[in-house]
Amino acid sequence: MYPPYKPTLLRSPRKPLIVLPHTLSEVTGPVYGHGDISETDNDLTRQHDGEPLGERITVSGRVIDDNGRAVPNTLIEIWQCNAAGRYRHHVDRHAAPLDPNFSGAGRTLTDGQGRYFFTTIKPGAYPWQNHPNAWRPAHIHFSLFGTAFCQRLVTQMYFPDDPLFPFDPIFNSIPDEKARKRLICKFEMDLTKPEWSLGFRFDIVLRGREGTPFESKR
Repeated sequence: MYPPYKPTLLRSPRKPLIVLPHTLSEVTGPVYGHGDISETDNDLTRQHDGEPLGERITVSGRVIDDNGRAVPNTLIEIWQCNAAGRYRHHVDRHAAPLDPNFSGAGRTLTDGQGRYFFTTIKPGAYPWQNHPNAWRPAHIHFSLFGTAFCQRLVTQMYFPDDPLFPFDPIFNSIPDEKARKRLICKFEMDLTKPEWSLGFRFDIVLRGREGTPFESKR
């Protein structure tokens, strides 16, 4: 619970947690979508007939543990708004336009070295009505699954030098400044593709002193 981020007041538990026994749905592997991962699932710019509008970017990194060991075969999902700052979701009433060639969701598996790759469009900032003149910094949501559906971690990736950082209560709900900085990706020329996309690196550390902040740990 973080009072400046108003939805946490409603989402935080008010009663003691109840332990429920696991059933088959909790202990079997996660499923996303209606089939196996396809070649365009990690390229959000190729999921429709036309090209989406906006700045094309490549996002890559590694999923590792606190000892730097790779975590292979991890299912990563991402979701985000489009370049104008609007989600393709019925509850998003932002006056910005929808992009018919951008759905804003993708998935992939980490390889043997824990690496992942996404090609997408840089998301825009958007108003979210948490407080007067409230705008969220540009960000991409990340979801990581373990070997069972109940083993899920969720976080957000931000972009360098965003002027909205000081005004965002979600970003600032993490009290440690160094931990907040671990949610900001880094521009990398080595990931940048000539005449195609800018490259950003976002490594995810699952635990330890240098661990990535996750929503379940706030």
